[in-house]
Amino acid sequence: MTSRYAPHPPLSAAVFAILLSLAEGEKHGYRIIKDSRTRQGGNLRLGPGTLYGSIDRMMRDRLVEESGTPGNGRRRYYRLTGHGRAALGAELERLDSVIASARSLGLLAPATPT
Repeated sequence: MTSRYAPHPPLSAAVFAILLSLAEGEKHGYRIIKDSRTRQGGNLRLGPGTLYGSIDRMMRDRLVEESGTPGNGRRRYYRLTGHGRAALGAELERLDSVIASARSLGLLAPATPT
């Protein structure tokens, strides 16, 4: 399957979890950490160092941007950029292709209809 997005290398688990969390809308760091611990976020335990180090790199790569400090100004909020949304879409397509390959090899049970 060819991605309709610009080519992106596979994302690290931390970057993927952060992008997935921000796909719902802007969030502060603690909320991103909580999201990453859920099944949908990959059951990943992000610590503050990993989170903010990843966010700094993601901001340099223009995947996310700071969106301000609403309320009391203590929390910094982040959101996806267009480039970040494209990278997330490309990664989801890549993972979908990997899952389809694993199913065709009999390594995973067929998908159940929802």
